[in-house]
Amino acid sequence: MANYVEFNNIKKGFAGVQALDDISFRVEGGRVCALMGENGAGKSTLLKILSGDYIADEGNILIDGKPVVFSSPHGAIKASISVIYQERQLVPGLSVMENIFIEDLPTKGIRIDKAALRSKTQAILNEFELDFSPSEIVGKLSVAHQQMVEIMKAYRRNSNIIAFDEPTAPLSEHEINTLFKVIRKLKSDGKVIIYVSHRMAEIFQISDDIVVLKDGNLVCELKSDETNELELIKAMVGRDIGDTYAELKRNDKIGEVVLEVRHLETDDVHDINLTLRKGEILGFAGLVGAGRTELARAIFAADPIKSGEILLEGKPVRFKSPKDAINAGLALCPEDRKEQGLVLERTISNNVSSAVLSKVRTGPFLSKQKEQKLANDAVKMYSIKTPTIEKQCIELSGGNQQKVILGRWTSEQVVTKVLILDEPTKGIDVGAKAEIYQTVCDFAKAGLAVIFISSELTEVINLADRIIVMAEGRITGTMTRQQATEENVLKLAMHH
Repeated sequence: MANYVEFNNIKKGFAGVQALDDISFRVEGGRVCALMGENGAGKSTLLKILSGDYIADEGNILIDGKPVVFSSPHGAIKASISVIYQERQLVPGLSVMENIFIEDLPTKGIRIDKAALRSKTQAILNEFELDFSPSEIVGKLSVAHQQMVEIMKAYRRNSNIIAFDEPTAPLSEHEINTLFKVIRKLKSDGKVIIYVSHRMAEIFQISDDIVVLKDGNLVCELKSDETNELELIKAMVGRDIGDTYAELKRNDKIGEVVLEVRHLETDDVHDINLTLRKGEILGFAGLVGAGRTELARAIFAADPIKSGEILLEGKPVRFKSPKDAINAGLALCPEDRKEQGLVLERTISNNVSSAVLSKVRTGPFLSKQKEQKLANDAVKMYSIKTPTIEKQCIELSGGNQQKVILGRWTSEQVVTKVLILDEPTKGIDVGAKAEIYQTVCDFAKAGLAVIFISSELTEVINLADRIIVMAEGRITGTMTRQQATEENVLKLAMHH
């Protein structure tokens, strides 16, 4: 078993960007090392070198003192390394059990031993306290459950070195607690564990050591029990960001009702009634599976409505498709930005202009000049870190991808009245979060009506003017920011 893994003078550059510059540190077995840093700090690049997705330009990785180089992820898996990425690497059309054992299906003669496959998967599901079936098709599972399948796939390999990249972003509190139990078991088995997360509370709960990266450089190495949240934020951001929420410049001029929902019913949400005013930030809180995303998708016409009505500026509307909703002034930044929010293989420029192609034409042709102006405006407005607007979105960090989506819906060419933000800070570092909070307040000041959905309770409570709490597809309570506490919101979120 590996007792340690060591990164030795690792350098990696991409066109115009030095992603990692001379990174050296060591992770001991039987300890959890948190890898921290803002988006674009180089964390994912380092994990991709460990997993064989990338090859370092200089430097090497040592496992128990022996240098290793992987030309593919297969080589890393053979060397007992598993990396669990934010981007799920599952086959949606296959079952849970087929995904978990995809490289090592049990056989009986020349056939797959279905009974053994099912019972082995069931044993892992029991360990993770999950109640779906081994034969469930992965594509039909929620984002949170798909993430758990990804984690179970790595766990099943019994690798000696395991790296988690933002594993808890889509998970509920219960699922996070279960995952932490599993990580503690792996730690007691002497495994080498690297853990990436932007959630401060988690870092202090699960890690022993902390390594901080910034702009591809190693800033410092800390012991978790010898530091605190403020010191850590300062090391990551390079400055003291103070009390993020207290310093927000908020909108104090909330206007008339822009959006009204009456008795809305879909397969997932029931009897929803709400109003949203011009310049208001309406927060949605609830546990995973509460129906917040489903409600947003129904309002945006991405999912069908069974009954009830939606009024926009006092007039009933019936959108047949998201295109109708966009034309009427609604915009949605979806929860899964990689799968639903962006065309990852296209450039920043293409993605920003995609909502307003008819407005960036000259005659029948796309005007490169108009498209570039929109993209440059977005890069400037949101401080998107990129050497060029022609960079593909797949090459950007999570925070910068989120900013591209915001740039699309808030350009001067788009008339947005209602902006729906579904988990806009998921997987985003503390510095970029502070920027996004202020941006949301700026939207409200500009007169937009904003729906803000987040699984981070403190975020909803401190940012929204009013908070709607949901549980099991229903609204269980509404309150103002002044009335909201974590305790009373959680009580309503767990309401059955």
